[in-house]
Amino acid sequence: MQIPGTLLLASIVWVGAHVGLAGTRLRWTLARRLGENGFRAVFSILSIGAIAFLITSFNHAQTTPLWFAPGWLRWVLAFVMLGALMLFVGSVAVRNPTMVGREQANGEHVRGILRVTRHPMLWSFALWAAVHIIGNGDTAAILFFGAFLVTALAGMPSIDAKLARRNPASWRTLAAQTSIVPFVAIAQGRNRLAASEIGWFVAALATVAWIALIIVHPYVFRVSAVLS
Repeated sequence: MQIPGTLLLASIVWVGAHVGLAGTRLRWTLARRLGENGFRAVFSILSIGAIAFLITSFNHAQTTPLWFAPGWLRWVLAFVMLGALMLFVGSVAVRNPTMVGREQANGEHVRGILRVTRHPMLWSFALWAAVHIIGNGDTAAILFFGAFLVTALAGMPSIDAKLARRNPASWRTLAAQTSIVPFVAIAQGRNRLAASEIGWFVAALATVAWIALIIVHPYVFRVSAVLS
């Protein structure tokens, strides 16, 4: 089995920057010294460099196939991607306190997709990454998409801890009405599904984006999204 060393290093750099830095006490120490805006500027530059390194390494990586997804599974994964796009579009359509720069939104504004999960954008990235790991089934894909999957999943409790530290009262309100895992708060009776709040526009935009991605995927990424 061939493990691309440069891609492995790039994946470690990406995960380390987002989990080892953004999710630790070091983040708060640097933010105190640089100021919140200063830290975000430095972290943005670091993130851009890390993702450029990751993408370049992935594009040039030698890989080993481990499994091949059958045609029926590729269609299942494609429909999971529709759900991921619903979460992504829904996440930017509401005041979301778990998004960077929107921490001023508080737990009193739980509407739309936030009723499903308080981390809709991170879940969209996690699903996207998981779909591509399963669909590709090779060592390079596991390292590349796995880096995003680990970052997205680890980011959820990290963001929760940051919100709890910044505004404990608002965090308690948000946590009481929402859940990390989709639909858990609804299943526990702490919230309800309100499709009208998500809106037809979110569903339509996500569906159009999904169809467009299926069409352009073989031209942009040189592989069909649904055909093995």
